[in-house]
Amino acid sequence: MQLSELGKGYSAVIERVGGSGALRRRILEMGILKGTRVYVEKYAPLRDPMELIVKGAHISLRVEEAAQITVREVVAGNFHG
Repeated sequence: MQLSELGKGYSAVIERVGGSGALRRRILEMGILKGTRVYVEKYAPLRDPMELIVKGAHISLRVEEAAQITVREVVAGNFHG
């Protein structure tokens, strides 16, 4: 499943970060790494961008960028880091 497909209030574990070049490097620098748990806090009114919680930090990511990230262990409910 792609990170961009997660609904508000769901969390998952990063399985793979795709993309290339500066975009991929930027995503990795934000702490979105394989094995990291992310939580979808909310979406903007037109569903782009999405706000994530990663390692306690709030990060905004465009849905197009989130589509490059594969996740697993999708769980609904509260985020517990």
